[in-house]
Amino acid sequence: MSDLSEPVSRVYTSVKLDLHYLEWGDERSPPLTLLHGGRDHARSWDWVARQLRDDYHIIAPDLRGHGDSAWSPDASYSVVAHTYDLAELIHQLGLAPLPIVAHSFGGIVAMRYAAIYPEKVSKMVAIESLGGNAEMMAQLDTMSPHERMRKWIEDTRSIGERIPRRYATIAQATQRMAEENQHLSPEQAYHLTVHGVRRNKDGSYSWKFDNFVRTIWPIDFGPEQRSAMWQRIACPVLLMHGADSWAGNPEEDGRIEHFQDARVSEFENAGHWLHHDQLDRFIAETKAFLAE
Repeated sequence: MSDLSEPVSRVYTSVKLDLHYLEWGDERSPPLTLLHGGRDHARSWDWVARQLRDDYHIIAPDLRGHGDSAWSPDASYSVVAHTYDLAELIHQLGLAPLPIVAHSFGGIVAMRYAAIYPEKVSKMVAIESLGGNAEMMAQLDTMSPHERMRKWIEDTRSIGERIPRRYATIAQATQRMAEENQHLSPEQAYHLTVHGVRRNKDGSYSWKFDNFVRTIWPIDFGPEQRSAMWQRIACPVLLMHGADSWAGNPEEDGRIEHFQDARVSEFENAGHWLHHDQLDRFIAETKAFLAE
């Protein structure tokens, strides 16, 4: 029998891409999917998975272009592409209906899936998953289609000409990780770094994610379409927000009104990665919500 205290690595195929995922816990337990955000990886959920593995069969994928999943050859990292990947994962593993816990961009993807297949998602914990704050989204929505296309072309060209950053040591990369989220403990920063880098031929280290995931796909839903999609989500949604984050509180900016059944939980002394910053409270609230 496998060691249920550590994850097992698996691979599934979506549109000719081999995508990696981790399994935690007993496969006879109820399924639960954990979706990481942009420029992150599945091992970012390790602390959460260890707390939930006794109750759930946890599936934590590396999104395309992230972690140990394949990179898209045409730099296709739109919400649409990621939503298809999630749909294939749930379909191929026969997971539905199931709860989903997701962070940031992963939450955007999870909400898109739940809007398309409302009968397949039983509950959702969404950590800072509505895109930018209301002001940022309004600014993006004011851009004309040709402006967004032009920006995407120029950004993609610029990234294609960029050499991925290299770090001489794990310690240097860990320092950069700590700078990104100053709430992290040294142990957290090291863990996220060790699982988030790959070694180059010259012995240096670079982040595992494809730099092209940084671009904002130019063709996607506008505000009315986003609202319509949120309104189709039938399951209860717990929207979590870090008080120190750049993302807006959806209760204060009104976006919560677009959901059938949602509530907001704000975390003090926490930023965008509140599940790292306030792990104990996050676990307690997630467990209670999923058990309702």
